[in-house]
Amino acid sequence: MGKAFNEINTGLLEAIDHASGKETRISVHKPKPVDVKAIRKKAGMTQKQFSDVFGLSVGTLRHWEQGARNPQGPALVLLNVMDKNPKAVLDALLAE
Repeated sequence: MGKAFNEINTGLLEAIDHASGKETRISVHKPKPVDVKAIRKKAGMTQKQFSDVFGLSVGTLRHWEQGARNPQGPALVLLNVMDKNPKAVLDALLAE
Protein backbone atom coordinates (compact mmCIF):
# COMPACT_ATOMS: atom_id res chain seq x y z
CA MET A 1 0.00 0.00 0.00
CA GLY A 2 1.05 3.59 -0.50
CA LYS A 3 2.22 6.25 1.91
CA ALA A 4 -1.15 8.03 1.89
CA PHE A 5 -2.96 4.83 2.87
CA ASN A 6 -0.53 4.21 5.73
CA GLU A 7 -0.97 7.76 7.07
CA ILE A 8 -4.76 7.53 6.87
CA ASN A 9 -4.75 4.09 8.48
CA THR A 10 -2.50 5.29 11.32
CA GLY A 11 -4.79 8.28 11.93
CA LEU A 12 -7.87 6.08 11.90
CA LEU A 13 -6.37 3.61 14.37
CA GLU A 14 -5.36 6.52 16.66
CA ALA A 15 -8.90 7.91 16.48
CA ILE A 16 -10.33 4.52 17.42
CA ASP A 17 -7.91 4.23 20.36
CA HIS A 18 -8.79 7.74 21.51
CA ALA A 19 -12.52 7.04 21.30
CA SER A 20 -11.95 3.88 23.36
CA GLY A 21 -10.22 5.89 26.09
CA LYS A 22 -6.71 4.64 25.36
CA GLU A 23 -3.68 6.91 25.69
CA THR A 24 -2.84 8.56 22.34
CA ARG A 25 -0.95 11.52 20.95
CA ILE A 26 -4.21 13.18 19.94
CA SER A 27 -4.79 16.74 21.13
CA VAL A 28 -8.39 17.73 21.71
CA HIS A 29 -9.18 21.44 21.60
CA LYS A 30 -12.50 22.46 23.11
CA PRO A 31 -13.70 26.04 23.40
CA LYS A 32 -14.50 26.93 26.99
CA PRO A 33 -18.17 27.16 28.01
CA VAL A 34 -19.56 30.69 28.01
CA ASP A 35 -22.14 32.71 29.90
CA VAL A 36 -24.24 33.85 26.96
CA LYS A 37 -26.37 36.24 28.98
CA ALA A 38 -23.29 37.97 30.43
CA ILE A 39 -21.79 38.30 26.94
CA ARG A 40 -25.00 39.81 25.59
CA LYS A 41 -25.27 42.23 28.50
CA LYS A 42 -21.59 43.20 28.14
CA ALA A 43 -22.39 44.12 24.53
CA GLY A 44 -25.31 46.24 25.79
CA MET A 45 -27.85 44.45 23.60
CA THR A 46 -31.37 43.19 24.09
CA GLN A 47 -32.16 39.56 23.27
CA LYS A 48 -33.80 40.69 20.02
CA GLN A 49 -30.82 42.81 18.98
CA PHE A 50 -28.34 40.07 19.84
CA SER A 51 -30.30 37.38 18.00
CA ASP A 52 -30.67 39.61 14.93
CA VAL A 53 -26.94 40.41 14.79
CA PHE A 54 -25.91 36.77 15.21
CA GLY A 55 -28.62 35.33 12.95
CA LEU A 56 -30.33 33.10 15.47
CA SER A 57 -33.81 32.93 16.92
CA VAL A 58 -34.69 34.64 20.18
CA GLY A 59 -35.87 31.20 21.36
CA THR A 60 -32.43 29.69 20.81
CA LEU A 61 -30.82 32.60 22.64
CA ARG A 62 -33.23 32.18 25.56
CA HIS A 63 -32.46 28.47 25.78
CA TRP A 64 -28.75 29.26 25.88
CA GLU A 65 -29.21 31.93 28.53
CA GLN A 66 -31.39 29.67 30.69
CA GLY A 67 -28.96 26.75 30.37
CA ALA A 68 -31.53 24.49 28.69
CA ARG A 69 -29.15 24.17 25.74
CA ASN A 70 -25.53 25.06 25.11
CA PRO A 71 -24.04 26.70 22.04
CA GLN A 72 -21.98 24.27 19.98
CA GLY A 73 -19.36 24.39 17.24
CA PRO A 74 -18.84 27.69 15.43
CA ALA A 75 -21.41 29.48 17.63
CA LEU A 76 -19.44 28.57 20.73
CA VAL A 77 -16.18 29.70 19.15
CA LEU A 78 -17.71 33.03 18.08
CA LEU A 79 -19.18 33.57 21.55
CA ASN A 80 -15.75 32.96 23.08
CA VAL A 81 -14.29 35.61 20.77
CA MET A 82 -17.21 37.90 21.60
CA ASP A 83 -16.47 37.41 25.30
CA LYS A 84 -12.84 38.49 24.80
CA ASN A 85 -13.34 41.28 22.28
CA PRO A 86 -16.97 42.25 21.66
CA LYS A 87 -16.03 45.42 19.76
CA ALA A 88 -14.03 43.51 17.14
CA VAL A 89 -16.84 41.00 16.58
CA LEU A 90 -19.54 43.67 16.40
CA ASP A 91 -17.41 45.83 14.10
CA ALA A 92 -17.00 42.85 11.76
CA LEU A 93 -20.66 41.82 11.84
CA LEU A 94 -22.11 45.31 11.54
CA ALA A 95 -19.69 46.62 8.87
CA GLU A 96 -21.42 47.97 5.81
